[in-house]
Amino acid sequence: MACFLVSAAEAVIVTAAQKHCEHKEMEKTDNADQCQAVAEVAQSEGRMSWSRKLKILSNLLWGGAFLLLFEHIWHGEIVPWFPFFTAAQKGEVGQMLKEMATTGVLMAVLVTVVWACALFVISRAEKKAVPEPEEL
Repeated sequence: MACFLVSAAEAVIVTAAQKHCEHKEMEKTDNADQCQAVAEVAQSEGRMSWSRKLKILSNLLWGGAFLLLFEHIWHGEIVPWFPFFTAAQKGEVGQMLKEMATTGVLMAVLVTVVWACALFVISRAEKKAVPEPEEL
């Protein structure tokens, strides 16, 4: 019924963190072009920047939230009049909160775990791609 709100809330937090990371990465360079500056910082360090990693998580969470929102509208669980959730109109607020606490949290955690696993694989690939300095 409202499980998508959990993913949307996490997406808001991740998006704020991503913007903060972008700002910190911009401070490292004097370049006026934001995308170019962030890419240069990451390339100089030989890895993907944190702002880009958080952008990927943000996109996953926002995409999932909007997809679930569409699905709930499609099935008539969300309506365009107050209180918007049919469960709230029928007095099933407890059931709606239980679904948010179980299904919504589980989906948000699962997306975050999959993202973390993907980052692990990417970091391993980046370590293999960076050549070791030759010994003298």
